Amino acid sequence: MRLATWNVNSIRARTPRLTAWLAVAQPDVLLLQETKVEDHGFPVALFAEHGYQVVFHGQKSYNGVAIASKSPITDVTLGIADGEFSDDQARVIAGTIDGVRVASLYCPNGQAPGTDKYAYKLAWFAAAQRWLARHDRALPIVLGGDWNVAPGDLDVYDPNKWAGKIMCSQPERDGLAALCAWGLDDAFRRLNPEAREYSWWDYRGAWFWKNEGLRIDHFLVDPTIAARMTGCMIDRDARKGQDASDHAPVILTLS
Repeated sequence: MRLATWNVNSIRARTPRLTAWLAVAQPDVLLLQETKVEDHGFPVALFAEHGYQVVFHGQKSYNGVAIASKSPITDVTLGIADGEFSDDQARVIAGTIDGVRVASLYCPNGQAPGTDKYAYKLAWFAAAQRWLARHDRALPIVLGGDWNVAPGDLDVYDPNKWAGKIMCSQPERDGLAALCAWGLDDAFRRLNPEAREYSWWDYRGAWFWKNEGLRIDHFLVDPTIAARMTGCMIDRDARKGQDASDHAPVILTLS
């Protein structure tokens, strides 16, 4: 079973790239973030042509998440809102596929430490922890997405330059770590403990060609799924060329 997560940074802008990638990569499950399209405009036919069922949660111009699967998707839920956190942004969708709970998540960027958007990001992480705490541990779970957090210095091309900055600040890292404390592993880091690889490179300048990136796209998996992992890699080639997303897909392989 192959699962992929990819922030496509507008599914309409990335349609030719996504179509070509699907034909080659052929994941069994694909989690998408930043689709940036309302539900009535989501390109369902694109996925049907490749043999996928797709569920989605979108909004105009911003955010948007989706799950595409070659197997049926059931028990679909949207969002992480609860009595403490009210959210109208399309950032989370979850469903059950072949006995595994799978979620696609797009964590807020946060703009910069000290801003209202940063406070919202930390509140979102707290809500995500409460949401996960409600999950039935008897059902294996995989959380994939753009977390907008580099978990450690190994995930940053220049840790000194990024120290304390957005995506690398300690409160953000603590928020991600608290979520993992429920019993989740960072799949890529578990399987590649010393690798210095990235999943996002800013469009500005020559960040990609200099490999000045951050690893902010992750699969977080519970022990049942971790025991099935045989590989996790970042498809850097998908970031190359014209009209590419600023993120590369992450691919997780299970036995």
